[in-house]
Amino acid sequence: MQIIQALCRSFLGLSVLFSAPALASEAPPTLYRGGTIITMDGPAPQLVEAVATRGDQILFAGDEAEARKAAGTDAQVRDLAGATMLPGFIDAHSHFSVAMQMAGGLDLGDKSLPPLNNIADLQKAIGDFIARRAIPAGEWVIIWQYNEEALSERRHITRAELDAVSPDHRIVLLHISLHGLVANSAALAAAGIDDASQPPPGGLMLRDAAGKLNGVLLEKAMYPLWAALPQATAEQKLAALGAAEQRYFAEGYTHAQDGATQPADVAFFTSPAAREALKIDLALLPAFTGLGKLLERPELRFGVYDGHVKLQGIKFMLDGSPQARTAYFTHDYARGSPDGAHPWHGQPIIRQEEFEALARKVHTRGWQMFVHANGDAAIDMAIKGFDALGIKAADDRRPIVIHSQFQRPDQLADYKRIGVGPAYFSNHTWFWGDVHRTNFPDEVVNFISPLRSARAAGLTPSNHSDFSVTPLDTRLMLWTSMARQSQSGHVLGAAERLDAYAALQALTTGPAWQIFEEDRKGRIKAGLRADFVILDQNPLTTPVEAIRDIKVLETVKDGRSVWKAGG
Repeated sequence: MQIIQALCRSFLGLSVLFSAPALASEAPPTLYRGGTIITMDGPAPQLVEAVATRGDQILFAGDEAEARKAAGTDAQVRDLAGATMLPGFIDAHSHFSVAMQMAGGLDLGDKSLPPLNNIADLQKAIGDFIARRAIPAGEWVIIWQYNEEALSERRHITRAELDAVSPDHRIVLLHISLHGLVANSAALAAAGIDDASQPPPGGLMLRDAAGKLNGVLLEKAMYPLWAALPQATAEQKLAALGAAEQRYFAEGYTHAQDGATQPADVAFFTSPAAREALKIDLALLPAFTGLGKLLERPELRFGVYDGHVKLQGIKFMLDGSPQARTAYFTHDYARGSPDGAHPWHGQPIIRQEEFEALARKVHTRGWQMFVHANGDAAIDMAIKGFDALGIKAADDRRPIVIHSQFQRPDQLADYKRIGVGPAYFSNHTWFWGDVHRTNFPDEVVNFISPLRSARAAGLTPSNHSDFSVTPLDTRLMLWTSMARQSQSGHVLGAAERLDAYAALQALTTGPAWQIFEEDRKGRIKAGLRADFVILDQNPLTTPVEAIRDIKVLETVKDGRSVWKAGG
């Protein structure tokens, strides 16, 4: 996620001293009964009649009579009324901070917008947004969820076409992959970028036929412009925090991740005000570009909660995104590079030796590594780096390769040998499966996010949304891992389809293991957190085609209801 990574600057704001948040009163003892309770405890589905909780802990899960004894006579009784209760979903990878940032811009994924079928529609939507908000000339206009593949022209909007909307506003369209952007002339000038500018290694600046910048900046080339964008204050972030976590709670998540956390957000999320306000568990992954400042702080503790927040590990970026054609492959893209050049198989964001040197520092400190790698060549880089450090499964270091999308079958054995946790991204089959089929042969595309093969190889995979790249919708994630269907109806790798229980494991026990919390969350079992999601239907008995229509009725965090449908 290059845009988030690009925000990394100085860690001067990180000097906030950790202090315990104010203690809330303990949640009362509660008995849950009267529905289907799936514990996710074990390799096959196990159901129990009732669950007893006290405070933020599960006391008992099993026979209702025994659960009543455990809960005590003063327990509140929650009748599930035939609904299905599961452990709260665990976000294996997303960008929580983006949920706080999107409120100030135009979200092209907003279903209330008119259809955006072509560049003219897109221009009109931007112009209407400027007029509706009465944005003064000279101000920034930020557009989220821009996707050129969804336009009939199947090309990027250009700097000139954005200038035609408004030459007086600084317009920036953030690519849906968060690995690129398109800017108009005013925005480029504000960042000090002109036609003489050259991309850094690992970046691309696209140009028109006359050799002038067309406004498209990819990967590292976007850094200067992103750094020029106005930044929210701590007060503004705090005001946006509650709405952001409600987006997660509404999908049944009780644990969120902020992948590639920028320094200002590390300082904000670990501040007393934010930690007191947060209800959801939040794991931060500071980006590797700020590693030097982190290493200067020997008192920092990773993997330990302070309130609901913990520093989980360091996020590395090895390549870009396949839908933007910046992921790094051993295969050539049939459609060439983003500017149409051939041959093109992508490029790494950092050199192998640079990755290994930085990874060694992280490994020496005992911090967990999270490595973004989409293409198989980038995955080769990750494997080579882990081998250079001598990491083996027996060490239980659990390095995570985020996305691992276009993994080759031979790389599964390497993951097993090293002890890698693959964090897969099955939503790509639905959102960009047809795009991938225009670039790569079937044998490559059909092995995208090979969840079933990974399980067969003895790995512990997870599945994620990469929000805001795709929606937080957990039932959609279940469906994409079970159906693996593209928008045109093609099935991408029927052999990799999961059954419902395995799909649920990728949202519960899998991500819990990947963050060393398998004994804290992800199952309904005595001694674990009282984190639950209540659904209107049982995913184990719902037909595949109806999985994505399942509704979240309620989310319970630490024994307290934090979200209810219609509430």
